[in-house]
Amino acid sequence: MLHLQGDLQTVFDALYDMGVIEPVLNMDWRSGLEEINRGSFGLKNAIGVVNSCKKDPVKLRAELEKLDRRSLEILAMEVAREYADFHLREELH
Repeated sequence: MLHLQGDLQTVFDALYDMGVIEPVLNMDWRSGLEEINRGSFGLKNAIGVVNSCKKDPVKLRAELEKLDRRSLEILAMEVAREYADFHLREELH
């Protein structure tokens, strides 16, 4: 599975500014998480976009705006998962 590289906060901020985060917080995540676990093409594509933009928030936002809404929603869920994993690892050390 691909992982997001770079600054998760930059990705979160871009998604938030695009209005993706708020609706995702109110969703039932079961189908999205199942899609992620199956290897979502939309997520793979979105991660490729994020990783190619490094820490350039302007380029990141411009590239994310080209993606479909479902890919952005799945990306938001993945950002949340990676944040949770990161904080869990920090707490264990």
